[in-house]
Amino acid sequence: MKWKHEWLPHSILCLRDYSVSQFLQDLVAGITVGLVALPLAMAFGIASGVTPQAGMYTAVVAGFLISALGGSRVQIGGPTGAFVVIVAGIVAKFGVSGLSLVTLLAGALLVIMGVTGLGTAVKFIPRPVIIGFTNGIALLIASTQIKDFLGLKTGPVPSDFLKRMHVLIAHLKTTQWQTAAVGCISLAIIILWPRWNKRVPGSILALFAATLAVPLLHLPVETIGTRFGGIPQGFPPLTLPHLRAEQILPLLPSAFTVAMLAAVESLLSAVVADGMSGSRHNSNVELVAQGVANLASPLFGGIPATGAIARTATNIRSGARTPVSGMIHALTLLAILLVAAPLAKFVPLAALAAVLFVVAWNMGEWREIGSILRLAKTDVAVWLATFLLTVVADLTVAVGVGMALAALLYIYRIAETTTVAPVTEEYLRDGQAHVLQDKEIPPNVAILRIHGPFLFGTTEKLAEATANLNAFPAVVILRLRNMTALDATGLHALETFAERLHKSGRTLLLCGAREQPAELLAASEFVEHIGRENILPHVQAALARAREITEAFSGVGPIMAAELSRVSL
Repeated sequence: MKWKHEWLPHSILCLRDYSVSQFLQDLVAGITVGLVALPLAMAFGIASGVTPQAGMYTAVVAGFLISALGGSRVQIGGPTGAFVVIVAGIVAKFGVSGLSLVTLLAGALLVIMGVTGLGTAVKFIPRPVIIGFTNGIALLIASTQIKDFLGLKTGPVPSDFLKRMHVLIAHLKTTQWQTAAVGCISLAIIILWPRWNKRVPGSILALFAATLAVPLLHLPVETIGTRFGGIPQGFPPLTLPHLRAEQILPLLPSAFTVAMLAAVESLLSAVVADGMSGSRHNSNVELVAQGVANLASPLFGGIPATGAIARTATNIRSGARTPVSGMIHALTLLAILLVAAPLAKFVPLAALAAVLFVVAWNMGEWREIGSILRLAKTDVAVWLATFLLTVVADLTVAVGVGMALAALLYIYRIAETTTVAPVTEEYLRDGQAHVLQDKEIPPNVAILRIHGPFLFGTTEKLAEATANLNAFPAVVILRLRNMTALDATGLHALETFAERLHKSGRTLLLCGAREQPAELLAASEFVEHIGRENILPHVQAALARAREITEAFSGVGPIMAAELSRVSL
């Protein structure tokens, strides 16, 4: 029955036509991404204020369950940088037992969100808020690694960002040059190695090089062994966390933040995976899997887990076809725990700090700041408030304030769309060029229209309406005459749609944008992205432009024509 299929994980659905060749591709991809996840899992565990094995256990247990039960074909799950700051804060305030309860509560919330379909609520988080807390988390992660990267002798480092930076700056004179050298060389390897060889991850090469160099050269640097005593060898032990009922209410806000962050991160990762692999994920099944994984993780000494965008992308590039690759990734890490765990004690913390510096840079989406600053001052204010509060307060406060500001901005923009004006002859005359009824639409042209405000919470409708781009002809006209308002999230959705059309060889034309959307489009790089000649004042001009394109390129559009020409050569 259809409803049953809607709740089946992709690991079961893919078995219907699974083959030996697919398994071999999944095997290579799974082992590759497992090796990539090795330094990350340990680094995330340490940066979160727990042990390196906690990160490993999370990658094994949660990573396996997310792939086995999830709604994405190629999603990789495990500990991620997004959780580092909030997990470290929970551990500092409530201890490891408090973290276990938060993870269990977050897992239950994720299951409820998936079963009830409330997972769609994550689309109501506007882009400036997402960028703001992502920037803030990245900065905080980088700041927590300075001590280990330079080998500073500071004693306990404050959890508050400003106090932490004051202590670190005050103790810069205690920098250990051997530790700093290991960190800098590791960082250089991670950044530069992909220029020569993309098959072997730079983080793995840096980890092995640093781990070999420290004992061979007798370098006096801190390692996993000197701080944590190493990583226990064997299966992740089943340990029932010690829970107290009186802790539930104080920890609910943190659990809600972890659940929402896990939902946002996992669904963003699944969307990226869809774009790279050409598949389509099931959001509700994915959230249920994330919930189950977070319910299981603390039972084995793990921490919160979610979909990991970078590891998912690595999985796809390595040839993954089904969730089997994700399960193999978890089993690869388990094999390392069973066989090579004692060697982990030689891993220098400076090398793991270098890994996290790169993670912080990649997850920060720093290039997005330029596009945010070109938007309306209100969008900039939402981003800045979220960013600053993430850094100087905490993530729960930052997201709450950011959402409140975004909600007020939403109401403001909706109110601005209401107009009262008399119908005049000039109004009727000007409107004639926008009317479709008397226009002839060529067979190789499709027209889409957006009706109403295109703000956060509504942008998914464009992706749903254009899920199958193969059904569209060479030229697509997006009619904005009745789009009353546009925000940063809507603009990003338009950019994503334009990029999808471009990759498929199709041409996008925009027409009839009203004042506020037109101003936002002009202020961004979107105009240059699709070409000023492809943004028209009304549908009449858009149809004329479409005819020019199809007449010049034999009815297939310029991008398709160029591709056909290349193939024919």
